[in-house]
Amino acid sequence: MRVLPPMARAYIACAVLAAAGCAAPALVDSATPWPSVALLALLYLGCELVKVCPFLGPRVPEGLGSFFPVVLAAVFLLPPAAAALVALPGGLAGTVMQRPARVRRAWHAAQQAIAAWTAGWTYGLLGGPEAVAGGPLRATGPPGDTTATWIADFPYVMFPAAAAAIAFCLVLTALDGGILAAAERRPAATAWRGLLTRSLAPHCVHGLAGLMMAVMWRSPYGLPAALLVLLPMYISCWVFAQYHRERAAHQATIRALVQAVDIKDRYTRGHSERVGQASAMIARELGMGEDRLEVVRIAGILHDVGKLGVPTRLLRKDGPLTPEERRIIELHPEYGHEMVRGIGFLGEARSAILHHHERVDGSGYPYGLTGEQIPVLARVVAVADAFDAMTSTRSYSRARPVPVALAELERCAGAQFDPDMVRALGDAIGRQGWHPVVTSDEDLQVIPASSPGPDPAPAAPSPHPAPAAPSSDGDHEDQAGPVLAGLPTQTKTASPQARPGQGTDGADTGGPPSAPAAGATA
Repeated sequence: MRVLPPMARAYIACAVLAAAGCAAPALVDSATPWPSVALLALLYLGCELVKVCPFLGPRVPEGLGSFFPVVLAAVFLLPPAAAALVALPGGLAGTVMQRPARVRRAWHAAQQAIAAWTAGWTYGLLGGPEAVAGGPLRATGPPGDTTATWIADFPYVMFPAAAAAIAFCLVLTALDGGILAAAERRPAATAWRGLLTRSLAPHCVHGLAGLMMAVMWRSPYGLPAALLVLLPMYISCWVFAQYHRERAAHQATIRALVQAVDIKDRYTRGHSERVGQASAMIARELGMGEDRLEVVRIAGILHDVGKLGVPTRLLRKDGPLTPEERRIIELHPEYGHEMVRGIGFLGEARSAILHHHERVDGSGYPYGLTGEQIPVLARVVAVADAFDAMTSTRSYSRARPVPVALAELERCAGAQFDPDMVRALGDAIGRQGWHPVVTSDEDLQVIPASSPGPDPAPAAPSPHPAPAAPSSDGDHEDQAGPVLAGLPTQTKTASPQARPGQGTDGADTGGPPSAPAAGATA
């Protein structure tokens, strides 16, 4: 179970208290229309439960909010406190995909209640209740017939309804950004980025549907006509479920590819997931949008998929690689690109798979690109790849302390790595720490940023350092070259040390056991 930081727990507790304060007046107000409150609350609860109906296929992700029209209809029909009450049952029953489930349900219910209360006050201040409840009295029968009905005041009612929907959206996105900043320690500059632009249009559509429900509810046709408005929303939820099914299939494809690599190359099991995690941290620090952040995470996960085209004997070789074996292993980015070229949903991730071994000084492979010629995502993955290689304990190398790894990345910034990416990783880890999710069946130990540990003794400095050598790959890979350059190469012993000819980052140097890591001093 994920443990929420104290700040996030306090933030959620404050939201729950605020929601209780919003809804409490309805409990003591004698004017509260309890039949309408109960009916709308049960309707919203039922709509949320419909989202997990087996006819929809896979479970719809949390936060979809496809039935917000019911809550917004309550905003247009009831006092603000009563509208907040309507939001509570459906929020508590909403879909939750991650733990802790109870806390997440309480959070969803609280934020929806606060948003409904705020939208209700906005709607009331702009005269919405009078506009939707009755316009001019108009006779509906033949001359002399006194039968009449009240109709909504169009088009004026559209203005307070739109303002209420926007207020509802603003509160939800403000609270979402706050919990992201508190729970994931995101910087304030990026926690809210993109939330409003992605949710404003859907909430306005939900507001229009809610207004239609409210108008039909007040019409002579009553509740049955109002319920018809939910039919297109149910269809929308079904369509989204199909999209979710397709996305689940994409994720299953990615998992299958990663598992195939892990089975073939047992020495780097779990490496792909950690590179994806570090890549996402860098992308988030750089302010990339959620869509692109997901792409870079996938790129990090699949960066070594080309190992499937490399002979297993080379990936598991215990000795140094020959020049010919190096050339074979250095083909793995191109193999990987060819393997995923036809997978359309990977998009920009394909270029990162192809170019994640390029270096900003042009000494990388496969094409020797320099600086800005290297795709942005490839530069992100290159830093994440090297960082995990240095900080992971494997059968052939001992984990380096995170500060040592970050210092080495900074030393190589501008030659092997993009300085902006290195800086972003350092800032993200400095704020959040490095807590990788280990998914393999091996005991992969990662030393957290705050853990003390003796720094390895550097090699004797030289006033004329040799240029960085291109990295080799496979088990011998994981960003060879100047990573940890200047640190002594470990020899194969009974303890988890480097295999002969490997650098301390797990990269094969192609030299004897005592040879320094590639890029070390001459």
